Amino acid sequence: MKKFNIRKVLDGLTAVSSSSSAAQTGAAKENDAVPESLQSEHFQLCKTVRHGFPHRPSSMAFDPVQKILAVGTLNGALRLFGRAGVECYCQHDSGAAVIQLQFLINEGALVSALADDSLHLWNLRQKIPAILHSLKFNRERITYCHLPFQSKWLYIGTERGNIHIVNVESFTLSGYVIMWNKAIELSTKTHPGPVVHISDNPMDEGKLLIGFECGVVVLWDLKSKKADYRYNYDEAIHSVAWHHEGKQFVCSHSDGTLTTWNIRTPAKPAQIITPHGKQPKDAKKPEPCKPILKVEYKTTRAGDPFMVLSGGLSYDTVGRRACLTVMHGKSTAVLEMDFPIVDFLTLCETPYPNDFQEPYAVVVLLERDLVVIDLGQIGYPIFETPYPLSIHESPVTCCEYFADCPGELIPALYSVGSRQKRQGYSKKDWPISGGNWGQGTQSYPEIIITGHADGSIKFWDASALMLQVLYKLKTAKVFERARGKEEKANTDIVDEDPFAIQTLCWCPESRMLCVAGVSAHVIVYRFSKQEVTTADVQLLEVRMQSDLSNVDSPDAAGDQTPTQPSPPPPSPQESEPSATISTQASASGNISISLADGPRDNMPCLQVRISPLKQSPGYQVELVVQLVWVSGEPPQQITSLAINSSYGLVVFGNSNGLAVVDYLQKTLLLNLGTSELYSPSEPNQRHPCSPRKARHPSGAQCDSNDGPNAAEERCKSPNSGSNSPCNSDEERKAKFIEKARMSRKISSPNEQKPYSDSKDNSFSRSRSSSVASIDRESREAICAFCFCETFPRKLADASPSPCLLVGTTHGSVMLVGLSLPSGDQQRLLQPVGISSSGTVARLKGGILTTALLDAAGALLPASYQPWYDPNASDEEKEKEKSRWRRPASPPSSQDGHDSQFAVLCSERQAKVLAMPSQTRVYKHNITESSFVLRADVVEMAGANCIACFCANGHIMMLSLPSLRPLLDVNYLPLTDMRIARTFCFSNLGQALYLTSPTEVQRITYSQETCDNLQEMLSELFTPVETPEAPNRGFFKGLFGGGAQSLDREDLFGETASGKASRSLAQHIPGPGNMEGMKGAASGVVGELARARIALDERGQKLGELEERTAAMMASADSFSKHAHDMMLKYKDKKWYQL
Repeated sequence: MKKFNIRKVLDGLTAVSSSSSAAQTGAAKENDAVPESLQSEHFQLCKTVRHGFPHRPSSMAFDPVQKILAVGTLNGALRLFGRAGVECYCQHDSGAAVIQLQFLINEGALVSALADDSLHLWNLRQKIPAILHSLKFNRERITYCHLPFQSKWLYIGTERGNIHIVNVESFTLSGYVIMWNKAIELSTKTHPGPVVHISDNPMDEGKLLIGFECGVVVLWDLKSKKADYRYNYDEAIHSVAWHHEGKQFVCSHSDGTLTTWNIRTPAKPAQIITPHGKQPKDAKKPEPCKPILKVEYKTTRAGDPFMVLSGGLSYDTVGRRACLTVMHGKSTAVLEMDFPIVDFLTLCETPYPNDFQEPYAVVVLLERDLVVIDLGQIGYPIFETPYPLSIHESPVTCCEYFADCPGELIPALYSVGSRQKRQGYSKKDWPISGGNWGQGTQSYPEIIITGHADGSIKFWDASALMLQVLYKLKTAKVFERARGKEEKANTDIVDEDPFAIQTLCWCPESRMLCVAGVSAHVIVYRFSKQEVTTADVQLLEVRMQSDLSNVDSPDAAGDQTPTQPSPPPPSPQESEPSATISTQASASGNISISLADGPRDNMPCLQVRISPLKQSPGYQVELVVQLVWVSGEPPQQITSLAINSSYGLVVFGNSNGLAVVDYLQKTLLLNLGTSELYSPSEPNQRHPCSPRKARHPSGAQCDSNDGPNAAEERCKSPNSGSNSPCNSDEERKAKFIEKARMSRKISSPNEQKPYSDSKDNSFSRSRSSSVASIDRESREAICAFCFCETFPRKLADASPSPCLLVGTTHGSVMLVGLSLPSGDQQRLLQPVGISSSGTVARLKGGILTTALLDAAGALLPASYQPWYDPNASDEEKEKEKSRWRRPASPPSSQDGHDSQFAVLCSERQAKVLAMPSQTRVYKHNITESSFVLRADVVEMAGANCIACFCANGHIMMLSLPSLRPLLDVNYLPLTDMRIARTFCFSNLGQALYLTSPTEVQRITYSQETCDNLQEMLSELFTPVETPEAPNRGFFKGLFGGGAQSLDREDLFGETASGKASRSLAQHIPGPGNMEGMKGAASGVVGELARARIALDERGQKLGELEERTAAMMASADSFSKHAHDMMLKYKDKKWYQL
């Protein structure tokens, strides 16, 4: 390739102008030297899959033949589950709550009823389900639906007490209507209330059982159009269940009772029981209990029937958790649930209601969990759920996504995580086993890491559009637990969840993990396959205080960073840090206790445990770093974090400054305020200021390379005050965007708590003083780090060396040089030298990400130390170290030529600098009216680009190094702080965010992935033979004791019942009808599968026809032969000889 020469590029730039036209001229010339392969056609944005528990579930249905479970939510979403890895997400456009779901069993279709009185027919035979038909009721509210097995007529109960009938094939109303005033007795003076239940008699399809809320149940004869029997009870009805023989049914009532009725004796119930009621001694009626919300009655051939119910507990059980009661024979089991019960279903062996049901499991839908109970084993154990439904076990506070990881990582994490699994699960296979996996070719390893409010970290295998938990790490084990409220109030700085994960940094190659928590603590972990017991946890206490001019440094024990208004920063020529910029902290576990009457000082927020720590295989604590209180002020939360295994360093920063820690020697190398990073010769150096002075606008800074004419205009903050009036909506929008902007830097897990109505959505919830909180926004915080090997000086003959790029919230990017001792032994004995090289560039807005490219535009990854087991024997360690391959160092600068690009991206701008000259080559203004919330340099189609997510919902891609716009899609308007904090990009076109407190949405920005999505998605519908109907038996068939069938077409068809009123409901054709479905089903594998199934069916029918034809021909030949022989036999005989 032609050698890159930055001078030729600079020839096309003017000396003083910084206009966009000049940048474009430079870009055109740069493209001649650095060819870029990425084009706009490589990018397309679309959703792929959604994982996690359905947020706010409301209803559930199960197909017993296809073995598919459907869950509806209050947000109008549908989640469908099959075997492990088979999941699907759909959404109703209206967003109304799903009140009921009905499968067309083994037909690949689903009917959903919504709270806006609409019905929808979903086609599940395609990989992305679509609505075929919709029906919107105008005058009546839908309360209940019932679809008999193998019927096309859907019964709809309404709030007025009427029942309408819908043809599910055409989704049109029948003229047959059951009016409430004809169903109840004429003598009844009150309205019976809404319809709460509809079902047909298992043995007679012509008899319909209708339950009204007031307690009246009617057995309606569909043919004669009149009520056969009416059953009255004083208490309201919640549900009804049939016995499979059709002679009895059970009702659950609002007073906690169950009534059993014989259909031919409507005068009084055959039995009344109160499962959880206390029976008084005087044999009076049992005490009333809470309502039994649902009951199911299932029979078995070889034993007693099962009666499963929810609710019905006694009123004196205040505070008791929700329970599911299983009554089997004389035994009653009460199963406590962790969350309130939304719905439950009993899974049975047969789909036919007129046969013995043979129940084998109960699916219980809770508000925040899904539980499946095994009815076939003693003690009713639960099944182990194969779905990733535990994402929200503790609220998610941060998230990271790693695509194309080392291949051995997932097996290593799974091996240590498999030991953490709970015991006592059912030994049977998961009963929801329908569907088939996708057949895509995407096979690279993907790992998602989630940090949680309880201090736990979960590693997930996200390969091939699936999600499975691999390993769980509990960081709270490092600290002592607070035993009482008083102790807790004195030790933490947040209202609750003191162990919550703030941010994390992970190196997949070395398996080093670094975690920062909200209580201003940092924990460094190493990965080991062996169990160890740590006698003393290594601890560093760091004193980071703000560089305010009015804050005095207290006289406390231990070395401290000087807090004079403007200390002299280190000289760029210094190779090792001097005593003025280096702080050494004690590694002991002792905590300094402040005076009884004085302010808290030198005290960490959490107490590290003193007793020995048993560490299981997996991630084990290497070092704990804690920030301490300073003069009564709590430490500021950590906003940025980075770790490098090759250098053995951890760096973290907050609004006070940064600290560099050597985790190999367990020492603090550097503790600097932000202002001390600037060179004294820089004209824009920021001096420490008092919080009581006027605050400087944050967010935008002058571009050092721009001309003086634009300085005044470009230094204005986008949120600074304006003379023009602003309406309240715009002000609220601006405040919301500003909150979202800060959410990436200071977050609190308390906002993540579901179902909590917090008026203040601020991400900062510390008990700091009002002065410090006012000053926090005006301080220049550290917000980005990048370990790299680049040129710390502008010298032409410089060579690359280990460095640290530091970004601030005011848009400054500083370079810090690192001097590492050579050799492994020297590295553990000699200190690491650190020197500041001053400011590299300034951008508008806070810095989000930085990276380095070589002269050909390829990404220069940070050096790393390959993983080895720290607890292995010395021989094994030597074997591992002999296989270490340190990444090749970037080429040095020769002949004064620049050989690297530095990529810098902030909340508003992106710049590319040539190194070591630090000359700006390209600049692109990403947004003027919003902020970039997340930016990452990612690999895509063998090249690199910048991926950006803005607060206004736009997702943008910029080429490297020329910063050409490749994609700009208005995808997701920011409506939730959760999205701002959890959105993250990864390589190979992958990204994700937390779309609700319980669900992760994965998206792709790759055109190739979008094209292959149909093949990669799982299939919900698979061709399965419907089980044979139960045998009626000889005597039942002879005397008419079997099931009675009904020709519903003669009753409900247009010829018999007439047309329904047009004003009652409106039919809406769906986008997923047959014509639209054919256009949407563009996946090659899906088309081939459908064609193969059609050919198989056609071939099977042709084969059967051929067999029947051959049999008929053989029969005809035999008949012809016998007829011919008969003719010959009697041919010459007379009639009297016969």
